[in-house]
Amino acid sequence: MNFAHPARLVTLFLLSLTLLAGCASQPKPEPTPVVEDHSAATQAIDAASAAIANAKSLGALWRDTEKFLGQAKKALAAGDDESAISLANKARFQADEGVNQYYLEMAKPLLSKLRGYSNLTAAQQAALDKGAIAVANAEGKTAYDLLSTLKAELDAANIQYTVIKGDSLWSISGKAEIYNNPYQWPLIYKANSDKIKDADLIYPGQDFSIDRNPSAAEVDAAVNHAKTRGAWSLGEVEESDRHYLGGLKIR
Repeated sequence: MNFAHPARLVTLFLLSLTLLAGCASQPKPEPTPVVEDHSAATQAIDAASAAIANAKSLGALWRDTEKFLGQAKKALAAGDDESAISLANKARFQADEGVNQYYLEMAKPLLSKLRGYSNLTAAQQAALDKGAIAVANAEGKTAYDLLSTLKAELDAANIQYTVIKGDSLWSISGKAEIYNNPYQWPLIYKANSDKIKDADLIYPGQDFSIDRNPSAAEVDAAVNHAKTRGAWSLGEVEESDRHYLGGLKIR
């Protein structure tokens, strides 16, 4: 039987004590703190707040929308992110729907008015068709943007015409760059009634504003008046002209 040398045993014993002492003296690692991530809930609440502010600015905020936002904030404070996100999304949906409905109600009368315009270009007609589709699909903001832009373009289409010697409302209306139809002369008369005292008497140098995109109803009324006006005389405002000026609304 082999036995270790006594001195060697002592050395091994002392080494073991050193190792044990070293292990006991090492500090225990600190536990990693758990950081809860509430970013998704916070972002949902921020988005809802922005949507509500937009709806408020238009007077289109639904009555209980802010209530859901308040509940979402309480849920976040309680650590219930799932409920906070759900409530915030509900508030945002309501705010967005309020805004959409606001613009849809603005777009509908615009569409009706624009459908009455004549002489639209192909591009203008395409914009009108897109606006009509957006209204049908209840896409309020899209519809309003398309139709209001088109209306502004048509309103800006007025041109200025300076009367020259020999002109009459009949001859001006018949020019290709104006209406290409002399029977539409009452349109010029109507648009410039503050400058024209007698439709049969205009003067060189007068500047007239001419709407290049009158509605179909305005054209029909003008042509009908031109064809049924009756007898006329220079220097006098005919009764039929007075009736025409009072019976057709200006846009």
